[in-house]
Amino acid sequence: MSITIASFDGADRASVDEAYLIGAAVSDADLPDLPPFCRRRFDAMFHTPMPGTRSLWALARLDGVPAGYLQLDLPQLDNTDNATAELVVHPELRRRGVGRALHEYGLRLLREHGRKRVVAMAVSALPGGPARSVAGDAFAASTGAQSALAEVRRRLDVDEIDRVALRAALAEAQPRAEGYRSVCWQGATPQEYVADIAYLDGRLLIDAPMGDVQWEPEQVDAERIRGNDRALDARGRRRYHLGMRHEATGRLVAWTLLDVGASADWHAFQQITIVDPAHRGHRLGLIAKAENLHHLLTHEPAVRMIDTWNAASNSYMVAINEQLGFRPVDAWTDWQLTL
Repeated sequence: MSITIASFDGADRASVDEAYLIGAAVSDADLPDLPPFCRRRFDAMFHTPMPGTRSLWALARLDGVPAGYLQLDLPQLDNTDNATAELVVHPELRRRGVGRALHEYGLRLLREHGRKRVVAMAVSALPGGPARSVAGDAFAASTGAQSALAEVRRRLDVDEIDRVALRAALAEAQPRAEGYRSVCWQGATPQEYVADIAYLDGRLLIDAPMGDVQWEPEQVDAERIRGNDRALDARGRRRYHLGMRHEATGRLVAWTLLDVGASADWHAFQQITIVDPAHRGHRLGLIAKAENLHHLLTHEPAVRMIDTWNAASNSYMVAINEQLGFRPVDAWTDWQLTL
């Protein structure tokens, strides 16, 4: 068997097409409960990247047949010693050395670009949960990577929301949130909120549990928020935001985001939720998430399932999510390799 690997970019449409088909096959085989691998999202990663990120791509062929690809994301504005990686091999062509060859190719690229560590994720099964391959964790460990952060994906089945209990929880929380008012919007962040959203977004990697992952806080400003908006628009992500406004100062001090992709109107992701530390203790996280759930379902009545990820150690956010009705599906490990 002959394995060849070549770098490619968005101008090489044939390689982009081949990589997309590999990604779609991997998604269908390994995570069949998630929405189909989105072509619009995949193409946008080439023509409208997330701001402050340079992506390197490589395609592996086994005896001339497209067999796997590697995506390396290299931060340019912060974390310039770091990278993240996604390495996938077609389900029908695994255990033939393709993954190892892509890994070694990626290490050379990372060293050429002065990176000192790389982080990647792998999924595994939870007791009583759906079956998941053990290959991802085994492969990561075999490269010398260290398990740096344990995460859990939880899913909310919209049909199983206990709306009576949720209304009661909100009624109990509201008196503690006196002096705060919710504001919601769709898509791009209104100019009046951009500075506050940049501040909150920049706090995420300060406040969220990161385990042993060596990742510094990101430098987020208005320009980066606008770049994020452009990139997510290009991916077809329909975004539903809710912020909590502190009436005494006029600032947004909490923010949460739900979004729906272009490939499935039945599914949404619960993305970032963050509360400014100076304003914690007022149940703003619960109120924001519950009200934004209503905001989403009012405009996206086809949504039936919502997925979210949390660090296993993030007991506060996990408790809120479980109060809303999210239940564990599978486990995810952030593996970190020091070069």
